[in-house]
Order: sequence, then structure tokens, then C-alpha cells
Amino acid sequence: MNIEELRTYCLSLPHATEDMPFGEDTLVFKVGGKIFLLTGLSGAFSINLKCDPEYAMELREAHAAVRPGYHMNKKHWNTVDVDGSLTDQFLCGLIDHSYQQVIKTLTKKVRAELFG
Repeated sequence: MNIEELRTYCLSLPHATEDMPFGEDTLVFKVGGKIFLLTGLSGAFSINLKCDPEYAMELREAHAAVRPGYHMNKKHWNTVDVDGSLTDQFLCGLIDHSYQQVIKTLTKKVRAELFG
């Protein structure tokens, strides 16, 4: 997966938006105004994803490319190196999980506005 494939996939999720609130070097994807993925646009290609804490630990133990979230709450966020060691399908599954984790945190009103 490259950055354009990542961008296309993230924007294909219902009501996903992109933003650069931290400057031109960090691309952020949100749903309902809350972040579900961040990636730097310079340096090694990695993504930060929200994750269920127990699942986050399982992923870190099973995959060298998954580590505690860089500059994030390490209980709820993982940094995933997009270095070819994980399949695109697996990465998409992690993105979907992050997206769903964020949707769970949206208020009932915002979820109703977005998803009916």
C-alpha cells in the first residue's frame, strides 16, 4: 500500500474526511470530527490507528511492524509500519477497526446525523 492507496481507501469509508490540522507534513483522516488515522508525509511510511486495548497488545506481540502509538495514548493507539510486512488486506482491516473504534466514541446525536 502506498500513500495514494491509503488515502483512497480511507476516503471510501462513509463520512470520512481528510485534514492537515498539525501542518503540511501530517495527513489526518476523521469521522464525525474525530481522528481515526494519522500519517506523516515525510520519513518512513507509518500510520497511527486507534485500537481496542486488548487487540492492540495482541497485534504488538504478533507483528514487528506494530508498536505503541507514537505521540499518542499508547493504550488506545498503535503505530503501524507500512513496510510490506503486512498485507494490504490486513492493513485495511486495521483501518476499519480504527474507524469503528472512533464511531463508538461519537455521541448518539452525531452517529444519528451521520448514519441515520
